[in-house]
Amino acid sequence: MIISNLPPLVKNQTCAVTGHRVLGEDFDKEKLKSDLTKIIEKGYTIFLTGMAQGFDMACFKTLLLLKKDFPKIKVCAVIPCQNQSKYFSQEDRYDYFELLESADYVAKEEKPYFNGCMLLRNNYLIDNCSLVYAYFNGEKRGGTYYTVNRAKNHDILVEYYGELL
Repeated sequence: MIISNLPPLVKNQTCAVTGHRVLGEDFDKEKLKSDLTKIIEKGYTIFLTGMAQGFDMACFKTLLLLKKDFPKIKVCAVIPCQNQSKYFSQEDRYDYFELLESADYVAKEEKPYFNGCMLLRNNYLIDNCSLVYAYFNGEKRGGTYYTVNRAKNHDILVEYYGELL
């Protein structure tokens, strides 16, 4: 069960981010910043991130930078298990704990890794947002695929990296 210090969420102001752990050659930090700025300008003030390597952490870092221009935004780290960063590289583990310290809120599963904990985290993301911002390469397997499809099945808007107008 995920335990959270979040206040009651306003779903129509909450955006969840999901994406692949490996960022492709098309990934551009400026494009990410532009996309997240557009989402903020649409009225989204709370961002849920699953704290995975790759896209989740890139979004978190960018949101921290955007807080300077948009001080009302809040970032919530959604942790799937107590030892999520166990197999991260030393650099990513350092970033992970630094970002965790910067989080406005934390929603976490307190048990160590168990089968299904990532799905529990992904379900939490979808159950608590009205927009999903995704970096998705179309591969029909994995957590990003699951999360994007679950969002669509729950009539939650999905917007894709680099495609925001």
